[in-house]
Amino acid sequence: MEQMKVGIIGAGRIAANMAKTLDGMDDAAAYAVAARNLDRAQKFAKEWGFEKAYGSYEELVNDPEVELIYIATPHPFHIDHAKLCINHGKPVLCEKPFTVNAVGAKEVFALAKEKEVFITEAIWTRYLPSRKIIDDIIASGEIGEIKGISANLGYDMHTKERLIDPKLAGGALLDVGIYPLNFASMVLGDDVEETLSSCVKFDSGVDAQNSIILKYKNGSMASIQSSALTGTEQYGMIYGTKGYLIAENINDITAVKVYTPDREFVREITMPEQITGFEYEVRASMKAIREGKLECMEMPHEESIRIMEQMDGLRKDWGIEYPFEKGNRPC
Repeated sequence: MEQMKVGIIGAGRIAANMAKTLDGMDDAAAYAVAARNLDRAQKFAKEWGFEKAYGSYEELVNDPEVELIYIATPHPFHIDHAKLCINHGKPVLCEKPFTVNAVGAKEVFALAKEKEVFITEAIWTRYLPSRKIIDDIIASGEIGEIKGISANLGYDMHTKERLIDPKLAGGALLDVGIYPLNFASMVLGDDVEETLSSCVKFDSGVDAQNSIILKYKNGSMASIQSSALTGTEQYGMIYGTKGYLIAENINDITAVKVYTPDREFVREITMPEQITGFEYEVRASMKAIREGKLECMEMPHEESIRIMEQMDGLRKDWGIEYPFEKGNRPC
């Protein structure tokens, strides 16, 4: 099959990870990159072997050869860059969080539907092989009926300006908390009956670390923590009536270990080798585009909106509003 030509908006760290991914794929091509200035784009293109470099995002979306665009800019810019792509008919793979709030997500998805352009959220844990592996263990009944989960993700990021700046939609929740929230959603669904939470804030006013308890209508519970102050063991744990499993490294699961209720080790499933893990979201996007779909089944639009609404609610409870939201919470 002919390679799909991929363009990247942004030339930072996350863009480099995607560039490394494309470099290792035989079914996708690192075609073009755009940055806010040409020099930066040219340096990035030379380092990663891109054919073209652009000093503006408008040039990239006007290139007729580009077949898929990956958005790798800071959170608040996703909405404008997604709209730019959609208005030029370019399919979009947008880095998480999709937007900074549900209002923005709904706006982008409505435009994509109107223009009949594919777009999906690039939260890679939704696309990785580990998701099916965990789903299959649960479906088999090996660990019984699921009664609860515990999930956390934390890094020491307190010196990173992007993480503490409200103008850049900083805070632990949108950057790392989104992963355990998605883990809970993938396991327990969306029938949340009650949410309890609290956070500690940076001096800038955004959350530095937080704890969230979700109670589901079927009686299951999830305990979730995320932090920008300290590293954690980064486990996702699923507790059933016949045993439990531990997913190691929750935002890029390396192994799944199954235990009996008495904590006796049963077996370990290691994940297949990968380039970076981003290749799965790229291939899911390419497949959907070639099939004429407007979204990926791995992360439907409605699920992106629901997770955004969940994070909106948490921020509202914590009294965190970004300066560009201006009361009515537009993106």
